[in-house]
Amino acid sequence: MEQKILNHMEIVRRITENSINKIPEEIADIVPKGFNNNIRWNYGHIAFVQEKLVYGVLGEKLSLQSEYEEFFGAGTKPSDWKGTPPTLPEISSVLTEQTIRIREFLPGRFSEKLPNPFTNRMGITFHTLGETLLFSFYHEGLHMETINRLYRSINYK
Repeated sequence: MEQKILNHMEIVRRITENSINKIPEEIADIVPKGFNNNIRWNYGHIAFVQEKLVYGVLGEKLSLQSEYEEFFGAGTKPSDWKGTPPTLPEISSVLTEQTIRIREFLPGRFSEKLPNPFTNRMGITFHTLGETLLFSFYHEGLHMETINRLYRSINYK
């Protein structure tokens, strides 16, 4: 079963990677009316949250640069950014590398209890690493839909 879950993770991530590689950099920072964040924020947020839901919940050191939390952590938004965020190709590389790291890290650990139960912003409490990983697929899908809505709102031709 672990192998099927890891394969599913790669399918979900491949959809995200295919999407980011088609987005022109010049529209990545547009925040259309009715939105709080932009396309770049959503891709960076996917990477940051995946890292937190696999490594952070175990108390492991995150492999992402600290700027990812500053730019893409929960509650952040582009209007508050200080400095220059990573480019889309840089985020794409992080997403690809992250998937490889997670695939190597996870086998045999799906049932591993978290040092402390983790409750997300929706009030859902997780007790094992497998639970947080599975939730990350849902989270990634939500943000991919937001990216699609942003892209349509920008009406890029």
